[in-house]
Amino acid sequence: MKLKAFESLILLPGKEKPILKRHHWIFSGAVKNFPEVENGSLVAVKDHRGNHLGYAYFNRNCSIVARMVSFGSEMPEKAIEANLERAIKLREIFFHNETNAYRLINGEGDNLPGLIVDRYNDILVIQISTLGLEKLKPWLLERLIHRLKPRSVLERSVGPSRKEEGLEEYEGWIYGEAHFTTEIIENNARFIIDFTHTQKTGFYLDQKEMRKLVRQLARGRKVLDCFAYTGAFSVNALIGGAEKVELVESSAYSLAVAQKNLEANGFRPEAYSLHNDDVFTFLRQEKIEADFIILDPPAFAKKKGDVIAACRGYKDINRLAMHHLSPGGLLLSFSCSHYVDDNLFQKVLFEAALEAGRRVQILQRMRHSFDHPINIFHPESHYLKGFLLYVD
Repeated sequence: MKLKAFESLILLPGKEKPILKRHHWIFSGAVKNFPEVENGSLVAVKDHRGNHLGYAYFNRNCSIVARMVSFGSEMPEKAIEANLERAIKLREIFFHNETNAYRLINGEGDNLPGLIVDRYNDILVIQISTLGLEKLKPWLLERLIHRLKPRSVLERSVGPSRKEEGLEEYEGWIYGEAHFTTEIIENNARFIIDFTHTQKTGFYLDQKEMRKLVRQLARGRKVLDCFAYTGAFSVNALIGGAEKVELVESSAYSLAVAQKNLEANGFRPEAYSLHNDDVFTFLRQEKIEADFIILDPPAFAKKKGDVIAACRGYKDINRLAMHHLSPGGLLLSFSCSHYVDDNLFQKVLFEAALEAGRRVQILQRMRHSFDHPINIFHPESHYLKGFLLYVD
């Protein structure tokens, strides 16, 4: 990145407070004077008196017109390099030979807004959601390759934020040869990653700690794994000694991969059953009694206007699950809808328990994996909620 003089973005009086508290986002309504620069450029950020606050990349076409990449006097390229290194070293503390798949860069959680990097064995998958990071992509890629020496890098930059930033969605191999499948290890369990038919960047890495929890709690239980995807919860339940596992998944392709993952970990067909079905339909029509039910659905609320309908869906699915649980059963229920916060999700579970007529206790709130840190100055990066419930 070539150093140059930076144009300035000037904030309105009082609007510097979030920046002084190290929050990354600047909304259009906070700006007094916009810089005359190309969208995606790095700019200096100043308060209305001209005091320097830091550096950000800028896009006047977005509601979030700028995202801070450094605070104070630290130059932006130095801050980005330092934050990349800090993020990588954090993962090196927690992940060793028993796990070779994890999130390396978690956007604002690692002080790198707009950038996600996941590691799958020796393959990196990157996701860029902003124009500012798109312009820095060659520079970022060079540093990632130099530092991590991956075999290949897949870019999977998709999602609605790209459209707002004026970017087309992009998927393709940007370094090394294409490798459509790879095998990863997570807590010594084996999983096949098929990059041609995946959700997110290939695997739900954020559930690593909760899969470990399922392994600890599953012994002797009949487990119902709803929205099973490629079977990661089911594999861990069986490793933990579950009596039987039932997997319900609407995608036949994902269910086929789940069967391969079960086989790769040494489990014979009599240990599990596969149901290619819609979870709502399955729970309404089937008569399965379970001791442990896992509900990990996709986001029901993609935007703020979806919240009421999403809450109805969450209540319905949890009420149905409670009907299938034996007395003394466990329900591990999640929401990854950003617009449904912890308190609202807990209220939904309360309503589900009331309608199901069950006595329910909260045993634990969900533990997110250490590779998905939440920046304490930027709480908006928190999206995944979960509760472990005891249902009597």
